Amino acid sequence: MDDIDRKILDALQHDSDRPVSEIADEVNLSSTPCWRRIRRLEELGFIKKRVALADRRQMNVAMTVFVGVKAPRHQIDWLDDFRKLIENTPEVVEAYRLTGETDYLIKIVVPNIEVYDTVYKRMISKLEFSDFNSSISMEEMKFTTAVTTKYI
Repeated sequence: MDDIDRKILDALQHDSDRPVSEIADEVNLSSTPCWRRIRRLEELGFIKKRVALADRRQMNVAMTVFVGVKAPRHQIDWLDDFRKLIENTPEVVEAYRLTGETDYLIKIVVPNIEVYDTVYKRMISKLEFSDFNSSISMEEMKFTTAVTTKYI
């Protein structure tokens, strides 16, 4: 991993649909060596996949709800059931297992509070929770999928 690879990763994280020739010009390479580096970054796992980011407002899911979850018991069977539940709940777009008071944090996107209530009821009907604490986002202050390349 060198500075050129980092610049390529930065460029792709901001727009993976850019032509290789444009990225190559930006990093001072010709197209073929740039393309080879991109392929190598994919093979090494630095690039997991390329996706299109949908506009949530256009998709009618502008409301974001963050939910702190406490498990009723710390057992593998509950964790496995929780994993299945969040995998099968399309409104859940992110989920994390945490340290501290809250065991899990999930991010849910929905059109409105009524739909969130339906998602909430569906989830609590399928699995037991000790706590299911919701916070509705009032403003998205920063959103990016790009991660810094300065540590590699």
